[in-house]
Order: sequence, then structure tokens, then C-alpha cells
Amino acid sequence: MYPEDAMSRLESIETELKQLNADELKRFREWFFRFDADAWDLQFEADVRDGKLNKLAEKAIRDHQSGRSTDL
Repeated sequence: MYPEDAMSRLESIETELKQLNADELKRFREWFFRFDADAWDLQFEADVRDGKLNKLAEKAIRDHQSGRSTDL
């Protein structure tokens, strides 16, 4: 699934993470949460820009216009 060099990098990261104390692990979680959210946002924006979500948006609009949605 992963190339061998990527796996060894992941194993190295896992080893390092296991050595963090509670405060360091908390700080890492907070950093990774922001990092992951930013990466997701960038991917979502790229998908929108590339039109990958157009069919879903069009279906949602059709469903709404035909009464198959509810107000929040």
C-alpha cells in the first residue's frame, strides 16, 4: 500500500510520537488538527474550482426546488 521509504518514515514518526510527554502530545494534537483542517479546506476548494462538486450541487438544488428538503 505504501512505498517502503514512506513506511519507514511513518514508523519513524510513530516512534517519535510515542516518546512525547502529555503536554507535547497535546500541542501536537492541536497542531495536527489545524494542519489537517487546512489541508481538507485546500482540497475542498480545489474540488469546487475544478467542478468536481457541480453534479452534487445541481442535484441538491433540484431536490430543494422539488420540495425534497426541509428548512434548518
